[in-house]
Amino acid sequence: MKIEFMELAYQEALKAYNNDEIPVGAVIVKDDKVIATGHNLKEKMGCSIYHAEMLAIITATKLLNTWHLDDCDIYVSLEPCPMCASAIKQSRIKNVYCGLSNLDSNNEVLIKKIFESDKVNPKVNFYNNLYSDKVRSLMQKFFVEKRKK
Repeated sequence: MKIEFMELAYQEALKAYNNDEIPVGAVIVKDDKVIATGHNLKEKMGCSIYHAEMLAIITATKLLNTWHLDDCDIYVSLEPCPMCASAIKQSRIKNVYCGLSNLDSNNEVLIKKIFESDKVNPKVNFYNNLYSDKVRSLMQKFFVEKRKK
């Protein structure tokens, strides 16, 4: 895990925050170079699948001209939801580095199950709570502000 990539994921989360979106950001790295970034755009785009991870995956596959992201890692400010975990696995991303775990303990159980190897896709290595203080502070600030509105 490289802290500079986790910080970039956090910066993407700040972009979402500044657009009144749940502050989640993602960065995809290949050969120690950032090839794609994304942040939540669900509200702005009015589409439930416009999560940070999904948008970063789309950008990376277009750049590499393949859906096979075998030699890539993804840095995400918040633990992925099951939809994004499935997309990460289907993309064959090798490692997932998360800043903060989701408060829903069932979520972590589900994504760990998704990330296990199966007959088609290899195991995804999953590392969690790597940037938790900074991400937790941003998430709390976002939801406190939301409750005031």
